Amino acid sequence: MTQTTLEGGAATIAAGDAETPKALGSADILKVLACLPHRYPMLMVDRVEQIDADLSCVGIKNVTANEPHFLGHFPGNPVMPGVLIIEGMAQTAGVVCVLGKENKEKPSLVYFMTIDEAKFRRPVMPGDVLEYHMTRISRRRNMWWYRGEAKVRGELVAEAKVGAMIVENS
Repeated sequence: MTQTTLEGGAATIAAGDAETPKALGSADILKVLACLPHRYPMLMVDRVEQIDADLSCVGIKNVTANEPHFLGHFPGNPVMPGVLIIEGMAQTAGVVCVLGKENKEKPSLVYFMTIDEAKFRRPVMPGDVLEYHMTRISRRRNMWWYRGEAKVRGELVAEAKVGAMIVENS
């Protein structure tokens, strides 16, 4: 039986008595696209960095003025919709769920299950680099729950708890 633990800031995979460190990794846009079914204009994460198994990661979204939601939200004062920030958190968590699952043979789908305790602190505008800092709260079978903090230049702009479920393709 494999168990993931956090010791001294590094993830380890314990199999019986032997422990092997799990290296921090990253997922470029190609790996993100391989993990998620989302495509433009609904893809809300460009890359995922600092992946620590399925325990934590940081998703990166470069917010640009040519994104379609800015046409109507709001003309003359473009503000990224909060629901899309939460979607970016969920997509970031989805990438690490897919990358961290034990059975890597079959492709899988990630479904967004829950949003709790969402709060929005300040607007996100074109030109911002949005960071989704995701930390696993819990995991049960094929379901994961994460706490997310969205930050721009180190400042908290939004936060929420999100849940996801992996369903195997047939």
